[in-house]
Amino acid sequence: MPEFDPHCVACPRLASHLSNVRDMYPTYFARPVPPFGDLKARLLIVGLAPGMHGANRSGRPFTGDHAGILLYETLYRHGFSDRRESKHPRDGLRLKDCRITNAVKCLPPANKPLPAEIATCNLYLATELSKLREGSVLLALGTIAHEAVLKANKLKRSGAASGAHESFELRRGPGERLVDRLAALGALGDHLGGDGLRVLGRGDARVEREDGRGGRTRSR
Repeated sequence: MPEFDPHCVACPRLASHLSNVRDMYPTYFARPVPPFGDLKARLLIVGLAPGMHGANRSGRPFTGDHAGILLYETLYRHGFSDRRESKHPRDGLRLKDCRITNAVKCLPPANKPLPAEIATCNLYLATELSKLREGSVLLALGTIAHEAVLKANKLKRSGAASGAHESFELRRGPGERLVDRLAALGALGDHLGGDGLRVLGRGDARVEREDGRGGRTRSR
């Protein structure tokens, strides 16, 4: 299975688009954006593709745009990140038990990748999924990301239709689960053994988290 290729030009339309973006914005990363985070993570977050002035500019998934502000703030709140904000790849931010990637690694025109481009990049996603530990959780942000995860797992779309409140067991590994809602992060600690909910760098500080039944619990 192919590993992520930082020099990939397998999709001519995307390669041409990135070349044009580099001409317009010489300081932008404007190349395939690599996954980011803990290599031994049990939580893999899958987005659609780099944003024009976000990951495409910075070179780190969900970094530099509004969607990234919300994502990293949520990860920090639930103990998966040691900082509230992702500013750039050299800011020292570390993720714990969490990794972030995209279904399509290159910036697509108008943020709309073609089916063939999604399929080509799915080979890289399949490699990433094959390295996940038993009982991992995949958080798909959006329909395309959801369907890309299913394809990488060789599952049919009809077997797990995406939805705002849905959670699905995947048959690839014991206990592996696919969820489609960012708000579900607060309830993932039980599935991941609880470790993912500790706030890093705060010693004995008490933190609140969702307990999965809509209430609040106190944890250290």
